[in-house]
Amino acid sequence: MIRVLLADDHALVRAGLKEILAGTGDITVAGEATNGQEVMARIRGQDYDVAVLDMSMPGRSGIELIKQVKDEKPKLRVLVLTMHSEEQYAVRALKAGASGYLTKDSAAEQLVAAIRKIAAGGAYVSPETAERLVLDASPRAEAAPHTLLSDREFQVLQLIAGGQSVSEIARRLALSVKTVSTHKTRILQKMGLANQAELIRYALEHKLLD
Repeated sequence: MIRVLLADDHALVRAGLKEILAGTGDITVAGEATNGQEVMARIRGQDYDVAVLDMSMPGRSGIELIKQVKDEKPKLRVLVLTMHSEEQYAVRALKAGASGYLTKDSAAEQLVAAIRKIAAGGAYVSPETAERLVLDASPRAEAAPHTLLSDREFQVLQLIAGGQSVSEIARRLALSVKTVSTHKTRILQKMGLANQAELIRYALEHKLLD
């Protein structure tokens, strides 16, 4: 039996996922969590085969949560199930330690197949994401500018492009205004952009916003 931890802050989503998995016969939902803190408490309290994580929950979530889970439970397999498009997060999630990435508009059969494949030691990604990973690993590949950013810089980029000010970002990420300003400067330099307007245009063209 494949023991699954479901982590999503929406009760209706968890209920729907449990209904899908209940009919499989070989997958059981052994735990649930609504935020990053609960995820860590659950995996410290008992063993699971696969953690199905949403990327956007209250508190620590996304890439940071994946890294923390893998640091504490290296053998726990992680499947990201999210509303975010693959262009936004898939490659970063996989590099952080996830074994699969699905968007919430995927068919129920894909979710079941992904959990089974990941539990057996495999990986589950779309052909497009697999190709992106291969290209990123190639020394000859010309990487898209935003892929050169650190995870924190990418997070700041998204918040800037989403219309938040430096001071608002600082409060949200618990950073100093100076640190956020430094991130912003480095983002523009790394991406070869002249100003914030170009950054926003880039984010929109590459579908990096929610």
